[in-house]
Amino acid sequence: MDDENYPLEPFDNYSYEYSLNETSNVCEMGDYFLFYIHLATVLYTLVFLFSLLGNCLVLWILFKYENLTSLTNVFIIDLCVSDLVFSCMLPFWAVEQSFGWVFGEFLCRASNAVFSVGYYSGVFFLSALTALRYVSVVSPLSTLPSQTRRCGLLLSLLIWAGSVLIVVPEVIHTTVQENLEGHKICDFAEWKWKKVDIYQRNVLFLLSFGVILFCYFKILIILLRTRSRRKHRTVKLILIIVLAFFLCWAPYNILSFLFTFPSPTCQYLKDTSLAFYISRQIAFSHCCLNPVLYVLVGVKFKRHLFRLCSQCSPHGSTQVSSPRICSQDKFHYQDVSVY
Repeated sequence: MDDENYPLEPFDNYSYEYSLNETSNVCEMGDYFLFYIHLATVLYTLVFLFSLLGNCLVLWILFKYENLTSLTNVFIIDLCVSDLVFSCMLPFWAVEQSFGWVFGEFLCRASNAVFSVGYYSGVFFLSALTALRYVSVVSPLSTLPSQTRRCGLLLSLLIWAGSVLIVVPEVIHTTVQENLEGHKICDFAEWKWKKVDIYQRNVLFLLSFGVILFCYFKILIILLRTRSRRKHRTVKLILIIVLAFFLCWAPYNILSFLFTFPSPTCQYLKDTSLAFYISRQIAFSHCCLNPVLYVLVGVKFKRHLFRLCSQCSPHGSTQVSSPRICSQDKFHYQDVSVY
């Protein structure tokens, strides 16, 4: 069976061709999959709304209360923007689940590109946050304050630029097409480019995971020798954020990789398709998860949130909030982060 005849995307079709003893067959997925399709429409809409609310709230708190020259806070802002960029595509996917792709060729290419930019930038900013925490724990940073804003802006620009460049082939090779059921879908025109995208996503995912594992292994060794509660608290939150990202996206990437191989049986294709579908819902829901983690684990962020709520309440305090800590004699970026 030629590569071009493989399914372009699991769950975009209700029936797929699969390879069995070198004979082309059609595997009917069954009507029960329709329930999951409509469930995805509702889920994507809710995730979009929660992500918009949560990440905008995080940005508001950061700009209102925090020192924006902190590299950690700069990367947290970038993570929020990355989640918002990703989640703004979910309404398109929600409509596609029920009605097929109705938005035309331009938005097909643009939406896939924005989706991938949001994903890759999230991976890179999490890696940068972990590396930054590693440097702050391992080495004294008393010489960095005057260069922090410039370094943060430069690193952010490089990460965003790199994320955009990575998705250029996807923009070129994505198009609107019809699946086996005659529904319009937005996907790669050729299966070989779909495989390139899957392999690229998995390789960068594994490389980032390797960097993060190395950094946290070194951090753990150092923290076991110290009793700094502040360092422990900050490292703990970033570790939880990183773990949440990789636990949400790892199953999706693994199952995407499995779909690059021929399906031996129809039942195998049904089982892996269902697993892929569930993993995709979990992965796409991640963009609204970080604000929840900040509230549950971030002591300082929680304090800012309570202060903001009390100020917004008609019976709350009318006092003006305290200014950001920005004097040079008090500045140390690991001590003024949102954690």
